[in-house]
Amino acid sequence: MAAADISFIIICTALVFIMTPGLAFFYGGLLRKKSMINMMAMCFVSIAIVSIIWFFLAYSLAFSPDAGAGFIGGLDYVGLVGVTGINDTYSGDMPHMLFMVFQLMFAIITVAIIASPFAERANFAAFCIFISIWVIIVYSPIAHWVWGDGGWLKTLGALDFAGGTVVHINVGFAALAVALVIGPRKGYNKEPMAPSNVPYVLLGTGLLWIGWFGFNGGSALAANDTAVLAMFNTHLAASGAAIMWMMIEYFKTSKFSTIGLASGALAGLVAVTPAAGFIEPWAALIIGATSSIVCFIALSIRSKSKVDESLDCISIHGTGGIWGAILTGIFATVGSSGLIAGNPGQIWIQTVGVMVTIVYSFVITLVLAWVINKVIGFRVLPEVEYIGLDVSQHGEIIA
Repeated sequence: MAAADISFIIICTALVFIMTPGLAFFYGGLLRKKSMINMMAMCFVSIAIVSIIWFFLAYSLAFSPDAGAGFIGGLDYVGLVGVTGINDTYSGDMPHMLFMVFQLMFAIITVAIIASPFAERANFAAFCIFISIWVIIVYSPIAHWVWGDGGWLKTLGALDFAGGTVVHINVGFAALAVALVIGPRKGYNKEPMAPSNVPYVLLGTGLLWIGWFGFNGGSALAANDTAVLAMFNTHLAASGAAIMWMMIEYFKTSKFSTIGLASGALAGLVAVTPAAGFIEPWAALIIGATSSIVCFIALSIRSKSKVDESLDCISIHGTGGIWGAILTGIFATVGSSGLIAGNPGQIWIQTVGVMVTIVYSFVITLVLAWVINKVIGFRVLPEVEYIGLDVSQHGEIIA
């Protein structure tokens, strides 16, 4: 592997890492001030917990040669045996350790996103236990299906350039499962729960947008034309989606909502992720703009329900991931073929990938969350929730 390719993937790895602090700002700014530190802490602790578990076991389950039926990897790479040696390679001459670290950043941001349904009402220790198990039994198998050596969705021909199913659909429906188990915040849909720091939301959006260049561009695994295409498609989709969402908000309220601008950009980034390296820029613009419409409708429905998934992981990540994955089966023309390139069967393959990811992620997460809630309990006491989690869980406050 050329030194330029290695340097590029190292840079992309750092960019994907930046997404998790960016998410902390994005999520934190959307919450009330009294629990902002707690939310940011959940994002940052995800970095440490997932990194250690990835080292010991999760990477092996996701990317070891298949252990049977394309469902899960084996134990070949437990403790990174066969990964960290100077001559160890993953595919071709890709340094194995570089590939492992790049994939670690994807696992970290996925786990951090799932903090959404825990917002302002969950025991911090219970969250840490939950994500420690979830990354092993939910994230690693789905990553293996789609990207792993012998994964069954990969063998079937499912297209997921950078994580539409593995990251976004997966975490969206996991968040929905957790929200159903943990229940809504006290006063939900009765008390004002407006974002406390819009500048933090915009800062977080900017960091996520920057990081997504590494997220999608780096998934080409080389400094080549595909990486450049994926990066530009990422940017164009986010731009189109941001404008579309802001226009929707304007027609609804006669105001140019900056939260709407940020939400639209995120919807576009999510939706283009599975397609980024497989489509032409015009298709990226369509995917981005239409994702804002679909995600806005999903958010509107969710906000009127009793499901308090307060940071809208299901509305943006879950819904946007589905939309992008299906449209990949329509618009893929670069390196793969979808409907417009004469392969209508790709839509069916994409649909299979979407459906099995939804079912597996939702069901397994629901069971895991139910068990942890029964054994440990997710909810803090009502009076603790009223005071805010920053004081009760961390002994810290924002002055």
